[in-house]
Amino acid sequence: MAADERPIVFTAQSKRYFYCREAVAEFTFSKGAIPVNPFLAFGFFLGERVRRELVRDANNALLLRSDELWVFGRDLANGVLREISLAANAGKPIRFFTVEEKPELIQELHVDALRFEEEVRTKSRESSARLLEDLRSVLPASVIEEALSLDL
Repeated sequence: MAADERPIVFTAQSKRYFYCREAVAEFTFSKGAIPVNPFLAFGFFLGERVRRELVRDANNALLLRSDELWVFGRDLANGVLREISLAANAGKPIRFFTVEEKPELIQELHVDALRFEEEVRTKSRESSARLLEDLRSVLPASVIEEALSLDL
């Protein structure tokens, strides 16, 4: 497949898994897509050389220019939830995967296997079950249908 025919995929992951950024990119390439990985593009907020808001705005612009959003990691962070919402509102396909140090260990996840980082639960003051219900309501129906068809 020619490079101009491959989908461009924005890869989202919690900063807790910053160290897995290259495995995530390699995995995405192995699936025939072109990864846009913010941790590879901008490091971790460019080492505080610019305001975080500038980096967040750049991430959002890259996400909106991408064809799909792939989320890595069972535990979702606040920033990843914002990226999911942005992608869902833009009608982008969204897929969920585990995050691992080796790309061959990464597996697709069913939406119901997702959890939320402590900071999300604390700030929202909601149970994980309620947060998952809210997440499912934001996702396009096609994402839920595809997740249900996963043979996990």
